[in-house]
Amino acid sequence: MVQAIINLGEYEDRVLTVLKGKYGLKNKSDAVNFLIGKYSDDFLEPELRPEYVLKVRDKERNGKFSKYKTLKELKNEIKNA
Repeated sequence: MVQAIINLGEYEDRVLTVLKGKYGLKNKSDAVNFLIGKYSDDFLEPELRPEYVLKVRDKERNGKFSKYKTLKELKNEIKNA
């Protein structure tokens, strides 16, 4: 287990206290762990679903993607689309 010393403002301390009471947590450390568990998926890059990867690879094989040597080529194609 890793221990950390953190500095909280008065507002942040109140938020942890409310979370602790609302969810019946034992201490503020549990409240911090609860928040990390709840919101970590939003901040970490999710893994692509296997069916999506297969779909993209299929499009790559069938030539549905275009390759550009310069950014100017891409901009011209977007203008003319």
